[in-house]
Amino acid sequence: MPRTSDEDLFQSSTMTFGEHLEELRVCLIRAAIGLLLAVLVGFFVARPVVHLIEQPLRRALGKYYSERAIETFDTWQPRLAGGPPLPYSRDEIVDAVERHGMSFELREVHPDRLRMVLGPAAASGGPSPASAPGGPGPAAAPGEAGPAAAPGEAGPAAAPGRANPAAAGPQEGNPAFALDALVPMLLWQPLTRDPRVSITTLSAQEAFGIYVKAALLTGVVLASPWIFYQLWTFVAAGLYTHEKRWVWVFLPISVGLFLAGVALAFFFVFDFVLDYLLEFNEWLGLDPDPRISEWLGFVLILPIGFGLGFQLPLVMLFLERIGIFDAATYAAQWRIAVIVIFVVSAILTPADPYSLLFLAIPLCLLYFGGLAICRWVAATDGRQVATKANQ
Repeated sequence: MPRTSDEDLFQSSTMTFGEHLEELRVCLIRAAIGLLLAVLVGFFVARPVVHLIEQPLRRALGKYYSERAIETFDTWQPRLAGGPPLPYSRDEIVDAVERHGMSFELREVHPDRLRMVLGPAAASGGPSPASAPGGPGPAAAPGEAGPAAAPGEAGPAAAPGRANPAAAGPQEGNPAFALDALVPMLLWQPLTRDPRVSITTLSAQEAFGIYVKAALLTGVVLASPWIFYQLWTFVAAGLYTHEKRWVWVFLPISVGLFLAGVALAFFFVFDFVLDYLLEFNEWLGLDPDPRISEWLGFVLILPIGFGLGFQLPLVMLFLERIGIFDAATYAAQWRIAVIVIFVVSAILTPADPYSLLFLAIPLCLLYFGGLAICRWVAATDGRQVATKANQ
């Protein structure tokens, strides 16, 4: 029986240009429907996703203000030589900040005025008027030096409820308002309740926009297997019958690379990028006040950019399969490819070296991985051709 030619074997797999466009339209519609359904699911889980997304920023802000707290202690200088020191040792400060997750703000007070607010019971350690409902003012922070031992005492405390002439306002020559009469006081609170670590919104509609963006991000991640399946289905439509099996081999690899890129950006890169950017705030002496909407825009761009960049080996294989490049070209032009990778990484990432390197270095490794795959596939095709020729 005469053997049919290769042209006859592949005659049924050829498609016209119009048929390719129709196949692309169908695949895009299916991908869009899958993305829409995934975004609808994302609306039900958007709230915990928002809390998850803000965790890297909260960690970075907490680390920033913890370091600033210790630096504040180390650089504290009394207003006058020999003035009162801070009422804690450095070991106590480091233990409270690093081990117990506390933060503080340094304030200065007049001790005699603070004693007037606390009342006579403050000296004996009993309950003060400030600790009762409707008390006249705030109490000193736990662990502070007692007012009786504080320097700069101006005289006996005024009785609660009685007007004090010195409290009426600053008067010329009044020592109670002199700067050298101030003593330091640390106001403690858990770092998680520190308002400087909170993430703010500046408009009423901003929270709704954040909710929608979180649902969109969730939908993209959930729908990514289906979207990549549709893209590979379109690619398979233009392949020969014996080549379509590669689609089922590389589809899970494509999805895995995308999710690996997203996970690398979210769980590893964000911490380094935020620490680097906040160092400039410390260097310039500026306290950060981040907005969740701006951070969410950053979160949307960087992980998706990493996920798409990680498709490089499969893009290389696709270009090799359709005859645009071959493995020899990839091997000869690897230096130019590395330069292009760094340029593209600089475009896809913010203006910091960490995110650029964390994207460019894995892409360089994936480039050589793609080169190895192209050589392996080409060798496999060569063996198949040799086997058919021997038959």
